[in-house]
Amino acid sequence: MASNRENEGLNTLGRKTEYKSDYAPEVLESFVNKHPDNDYWVRFNCPEFTSLCPITGQPDFAEIRISYIPDVRMVESKSLKLYLFSFRNHGDFHEDCVNVIMKDLIKLMDPKYIEVTGLFTPRGGISIFPYANYGRKGTKYEKLAEYRLQQHDL
Repeated sequence: MASNRENEGLNTLGRKTEYKSDYAPEVLESFVNKHPDNDYWVRFNCPEFTSLCPITGQPDFAEIRISYIPDVRMVESKSLKLYLFSFRNHGDFHEDCVNVIMKDLIKLMDPKYIEVTGLFTPRGGISIFPYANYGRKGTKYEKLAEYRLQQHDL
């Protein structure tokens, strides 16, 4: 049985789902990483991400990929699902969505490293695949972020 400290702050898991109608970073929840001394990857794929074009109001569809190396806190997956769903009626450019997602997750977890990619479906015959990453300053993860950004999509 998990201790209360490990589950501290988890309010959504196991409860009736309440979907927000617009961007809602407050739904994000985290829990304690049991292995902060290990470097390991956690990856989420959200193949049904939807947001709105801020100019036309037309829907944009994407697969959002989130990969991170956790430190002390980790994002809880149901809260992440609800958070990503909250973009459904939110107007933002593709590049903004990817950067906002990354920054909200950094604020929530303070990971060692994180990267977010948006694989947006074509509109007007053009696909946009924004990529953003972050490595903790002054650590080997900052160097990892530089390297992965330089090597991205080669």
